[in-house]
Order: sequence, then structure tokens, then C-alpha cells
Amino acid sequence: MAILGVNIDHVATVRQARKTNEPDPVWAATLAELGGADAITIHLREDRRHIQERDLRILKESVAVPINLELACATDVVNIACESKPHQATLVPERREEVTTEGGLDVVGSQSKIADAVRRLKQSGIVVSLFLDPDPAQIEAAAKLGVDAIELHTGAYANATLRHDSEQTQHTLETLVAAGRHVRAAGITLNAGHGLTYRNVKPVAAIEGMHELNIGHSIIARAMMVGLERAVRDMKLLIS
Repeated sequence: MAILGVNIDHVATVRQARKTNEPDPVWAATLAELGGADAITIHLREDRRHIQERDLRILKESVAVPINLELACATDVVNIACESKPHQATLVPERREEVTTEGGLDVVGSQSKIADAVRRLKQSGIVVSLFLDPDPAQIEAAAKLGVDAIELHTGAYANATLRHDSEQTQHTLETLVAAGRHVRAAGITLNAGHGLTYRNVKPVAAIEGMHELNIGHSIIARAMMVGLERAVRDMKLLIS
């Protein structure tokens, strides 16, 4: 059964809209834990648009479940990760203009920079994951870096389900399944995330060897209607 990492970035987004102290993502993490979250995922962006260093510091001291810190390969955030030592660091691409992460890391084209970040994080005793498109070339390049996990970018599949495009949904799901086999054959832990919802998560959760799903927007959106603890419980039921 896949475990659930709940991404609480969007709670911090609402807070930063007014640059105030509420809603507090730390409170959200506590409620997510009560709902059964197996991990808390946060993205410390270079522009600090939502999660702040203060959030990481307090979450590290207060949550009982592992923290999965998403970050770019930028020196300053890698430094913060090495100092704070979350359980897992997931390296992701980052553009200032994007609303949310738009695709996977280009390991093939940026191998040296990514390798340096991986080396530093692993030396700090942190589990290292790379956020990748389900592309064999990228998976091969990542395997050579000795990473612990690969999180497959499920955006193409999620977009197909949103359009109710059954043919594209099936094609993108098959691509994810094949990529999952590739990751596991390399002896790497298989994770997935991006755009997963209550309506489309089951087929991804059912991929053989799926270890962890990281889901944020859909859970926080439902939480606005039913509360965060119940929203997390509802998602846990679906992926089990």
C-alpha cells in the first residue's frame, strides 16, 4: 500500500496573501497527521512565495511523521536543507514565473549541478529523491547519481483525466507504469505526485511497487469544505 505525503504549501499560500500569521501551515500539518498523513511535504521556494524557513524549523521540531522538503538545486536552499536535515529532500525544477511545478528535472542536461546537490544532501544523511518526468533517459541519468528515490511527475496523466480524455489517460498511465518498472529495476524507491485528485489517484496508487504519493492541492481544496483531518482520511481510504 502506498503511503501518503500531504503537501501543505497552499495553506502557506493563503497566509502569504496577507503576509500575516494565519492560517498556520504548522497547524495544518498537525491536522494532517491526525487524519493519517504518513509524511508532510513542503516546498521551500527560492522566492519564498509560500513556505518560509520559520515553517520548516517549527515543523522539524513538532511533527511526528517524516518531512519531505522539496527544493531547487540552488545553493542557498540546499544549505538550509543540509542544516535542517529533513527526512527526505526532493529536488525539483523551479521557475519564478510558474504557478506550480511544470515538469520534471532535466538530469540529462544538468547532471553536474544536480549531482553536486545530491552529494551534499546525502552527506548530510538525508534521503534524496528526484522529481522526474516518466522518461527512460532521465531515469537512467538519475540512477547513475545514486539517488534513493524517484518521484514520477504525474501531471500529463492528471491533465488527461481532467479533460476526460480516456485514450490519453490510458496512454499516460501506461507510460507511468513502464517508468515505475524502470525505477524499481534500478533498485530505486518509487514515488509519484502532481495533479493527483480524489477522482484519478487510484490507478496511480495501484502501480506495482508504488511507495509514496505526494498530494496537496486536491486535499487542501476538499479541506475547505469538510475540514483537513477528514480530507486526509478520505484520500488515505482511496490509496489503500
